Amino acid sequence: MRIILAIGFMLWAPLALADASFDQWLTQLRKDALADGISDATLDAALKDVKLIERVIELDRSQPEFTLTFAQYLERVVPVSRQNRAKARFDEHRDLLKEIGQTYGVQPRFVVALWGIETDFGRVQGGFKVIPALVTLAYDGRRSEFFRKELMDALHIIEEGHISAEEMNGSWAGAMGQSQFMPSSFRQYAQDYDKDGHKDIWTTQSDVFASAANYLKSVGWQDDMTWGREVKLPSSGVASPDKAMALHDNKTKKSLPEWAKLGVLSADGSALPTRPLQARLVLPDGADGPAYLVYANYEAILRWNRSNYFAIAVGTLADSMREE
Repeated sequence: MRIILAIGFMLWAPLALADASFDQWLTQLRKDALADGISDATLDAALKDVKLIERVIELDRSQPEFTLTFAQYLERVVPVSRQNRAKARFDEHRDLLKEIGQTYGVQPRFVVALWGIETDFGRVQGGFKVIPALVTLAYDGRRSEFFRKELMDALHIIEEGHISAEEMNGSWAGAMGQSQFMPSSFRQYAQDYDKDGHKDIWTTQSDVFASAANYLKSVGWQDDMTWGREVKLPSSGVASPDKAMALHDNKTKKSLPEWAKLGVLSADGSALPTRPLQARLVLPDGADGPAYLVYANYEAILRWNRSNYFAIAVGTLADSMREE
């Protein structure tokens, strides 16, 4: 397997880094962008002297295998220090967050949780120029169609005046701003909450919060429920650890009272709530690890990032800010 992977790298890498046909590709890109409504001025600003970034290809090729256990991941992503910072940021922006929460129908603590996990509350937004990074990935052959579309969306964002090409910074894969939106997500969900004519997810806090809230609401968020809860499985029966994987794998949904009848308890040993919310069982580390019952809002978090580890981390950080 290692030999096959190494050969694959050798086949892809020269294509991505060779520049013999890059000028021709760039000329065609410019023609397509002009036809799509992008102006010469925007293309001049965005594409002048643009070069392929070798580091972007290296990062795309060599993403490390995910080896952390769930417990290790949670400790790394939601340490007590981040929980404390989340509470402080919530208090700092309380009035604005509550206003935006009411406007979009999303509990503010989830907005803060996403903000904290994505960019450490805006501190780490990525050190790459988005346009050259996306040009590199669009020119490269591995996922060119996907990144070419993201590149076109990024050019539209510049054309619309939300940010300049020079200031459009983000991750090596094109995720941008304090909420780490890909350009396509920006165009679909970003908000100009302060009404200054710019959807600014890089520096304007109200736009950052409103954009995250709008994303969640648009993918089905319901503000009359939470995301889920950690639970304790019974020692025997259908929902016991040795049999629970079947329920987990099948994504079986039952109401909370139905789960209670199977012997499932809250993590502290108390009875589950009696509200008949539909919930499914998630076992992020298998049958021997922690167990969670998750609700419809959990699925909305998965639309943001399709990872059980990520979604539970968001819920856990949000729960650390609960004031009830």
